[in-house]
Formats: sequence, C-alpha cells, structure tokens
Amino acid sequence: MLRTAMVLALALFVATPIQAAEFGTRDEAVAMVKRVQERFKEQGAEATFKAVTDKDPAFQDRDLYPFIYTLEGQNVAHGANPALVGKNLLGLKDQGGKLLIREIIDVAKEPGSGWVDYKWPNPVTQKIDEKSSYVERMGDYVVGVGVYR
Repeated sequence: MLRTAMVLALALFVATPIQAAEFGTRDEAVAMVKRVQERFKEQGAEATFKAVTDKDPAFQDRDLYPFIYTLEGQNVAHGANPALVGKNLLGLKDQGGKLLIREIIDVAKEPGSGWVDYKWPNPVTQKIDEKSSYVERMGDYVVGVGVYR
C-alpha cells in the first residue's frame, strides 16, 4: 500500500511539469513580443509581418503566436489565423462582448504596453478559452502575444 502511494505521488510529481510545459507562460509571451520588436527594428515592417503570418519558427511556440494590428484596427499579421490579415477588426467583440482589438490598441497607445484579458479560440484545444495577451506599441502598430489560462 505504501509502495503504491509512493508510486502515485512520484507519477504526479513527474507528470505535472510536463503538462504545464504544453502551454506557453506569461514570461514567454513577453519574450516573443520582444523578438517581434527586434525583427521589426532589424528588417522592417513587411518582413516582420510576413515572418509572423508565415509562421516562422522564431514566432511559434506551442500555443504562443504573435498578432499585429495598425493603430486603426487593421490586422497586418497573425501567427495562427492568416485569414484575419487585411481585415479591420476594431469592432470585433469576444465571446463576452468585449471590444478586444479596441482595448488592445488603447493599452498600446497609453501606457504603451500591458495585459489584456478576453476570450478567444484556442488553436490547440479548438475551444473558446480565457486568454491574456501582452501587447506593446511598435511604431504605428501594436504587437501582442497571448497565453491561454
């Protein structure tokens, strides 16, 4: 009995970090935004937009992917759903009725960076999940990467 309990405890201990590693963290989301910013500074807007939308491995990590909007709400790059590119989504509401692109842009304008919470389709689970995205102003654009909660 004691041996069974120890084996179960060990299995839980070993399995927990593996399961947690399936999903990106807040720190990893911030780091990816910084990588997008670096690419933008080094290679310019068009190369950065293409790399994000074409799912460059530098900008794909499990459930983490970047998105980029103009400050007027037009999507110019999306690492999970390229069908959004070219669309103005300023009036887009999440499942809870939040004008999420408007809020993302507002945070990028003032204070310049921060976290926005909303509901969004998870490309891994295919379900609507709670999500928090870290967003930063990037010139005349806003770049963000979110984590599912």
